[in-house]
Amino acid sequence: MPVARTRSVALLGLAGSIVEVEADLSSQLPAFVIIGLPDAALAEARERVRSAAVNAGCPLPQRRLTVNLSPAALPKHGSGFDLAIAIACLAAAGEIARESVDRVVHLGELGLDGRLRPIDGILPAVLAASRAGHDTVMVPAGNAAEASLVPGVTVIGVASLLEAAIWHGGAYEVREIDAVPSTDRADEPEQVPGDLADVAGNEEAVEALLVAAAGGHHMFLLGPPGAGKTMLASRLPGILPDLDSDAALEVASLRSLAGGRLVNGLSLRPPFEAPHHTATAAAMVGGGSRLIRPGAAARATHGVLFLDEAPEFPASVLDVLRQPLESGSVSIHRATAVASFPARFQLVLAANPCPCGGYDSPGNECTCPPSMRRRYLGRISGPLLDRIDVQLKVPRVTAAGLRLMGERTGITSDEARARVIEARAAASDRLLGTPWRTNAEMPGPWLRGAGGLHPGGKATAALDRALERGGVTMRGYDRVLKVAWTIADLDGAVRPGADQVGRAFYLRKGIPA
Repeated sequence: MPVARTRSVALLGLAGSIVEVEADLSSQLPAFVIIGLPDAALAEARERVRSAAVNAGCPLPQRRLTVNLSPAALPKHGSGFDLAIAIACLAAAGEIARESVDRVVHLGELGLDGRLRPIDGILPAVLAASRAGHDTVMVPAGNAAEASLVPGVTVIGVASLLEAAIWHGGAYEVREIDAVPSTDRADEPEQVPGDLADVAGNEEAVEALLVAAAGGHHMFLLGPPGAGKTMLASRLPGILPDLDSDAALEVASLRSLAGGRLVNGLSLRPPFEAPHHTATAAAMVGGGSRLIRPGAAARATHGVLFLDEAPEFPASVLDVLRQPLESGSVSIHRATAVASFPARFQLVLAANPCPCGGYDSPGNECTCPPSMRRRYLGRISGPLLDRIDVQLKVPRVTAAGLRLMGERTGITSDEARARVIEARAAASDRLLGTPWRTNAEMPGPWLRGAGGLHPGGKATAALDRALERGGVTMRGYDRVLKVAWTIADLDGAVRPGADQVGRAFYLRKGIPA
């Protein structure tokens, strides 16, 4: 009797590999053997599949069943192979059509009652199947809405193993079975950021926020408690442009892999991640002993990663962000595999000037000695700060400042987003034909070459002197030029002049050393 085969997907990070599930039925003593480098959860599928088949009404034959997961050298994790194993075994027994199961990718975990339970990571798994050339995927009913987000794929949502077997031509009695619903644990309502017009005063900080949004630049806000640092950072996602379809699908895939459910479809708004300062390095970039999951930095891809009270984070946690800020990706190395996640986010750091928060703030007496203040801010390393384009001191709003504002209201998020979209469109037109789309992505050699800001020119004279005196590093020099281009795009200028470069240099050095 020929071997029956179907397919499933093994996820490693955000990438998925097609796994061929082969089942062979032989006339030996009853046994159920799974080979092909399964982990403990997958090896336990022997008991789940056999019990589920009996309770669903489509029992497996009492003979030796050998299931091979190919390629055998690829590590396979989790219970998402249950459906594929059960379907391959039923096809090997001749209960369902072999041709039918061979052209469908099966994903799902079986309960002992034969029902299919939703699994994490269904979106990247279906996306991997689509990219491998498969156009039909069978998933648990609770995952069907999420799986349907992948274009060009026919998604078959089934509530139980019995329903799956009948779909493949099995001659079984139809039963009414309630599907296992999708869990709510990560299906939180989409957070709506507050309006930028709510920010009272701090016009300089609002303008710096516009620059950061328009160019995709990282930002550091330093100021006393109550100055509005958190309010400013939380408004940043609201003034960023909508995601395109590819970026939205990538963001949704990361959320799915992290255990989220996407029953409301793709969200086009950039994500916002704000981990607590007790987060570990693994929580920040991702990890796990068995199934490698994305951390906060990966989940913030195409959005904002906000670290409030940044000096309270362990220095080792902050420094793990240095490599993702340069490369835009995170690689998690394990003994048997390497998982990669995208991590192209905007980093926003916020900090008080000292542990008590009163230093350099009128009306507040600071009780911290100078050495303590230095140690406090010294937890944010120089190499990390060197990667932050916009560094600004945010003072408290005074009563005099409020009176000067009078009835005048600040710029709204909608108005700010329109300016940001216009500036990004100008940058995109200028960068047409290059692999970059925002000013923050431009490399230094291109900036100082084809970008037109050659050292020694009138526009960069002050910046050149700062580089000569050691007031700015070479990386900082290039980042000032990137911010200058963003300011020019916001101003509608053809190219940055001395004014734009000077304003960019101020945003770079807005926090006194």
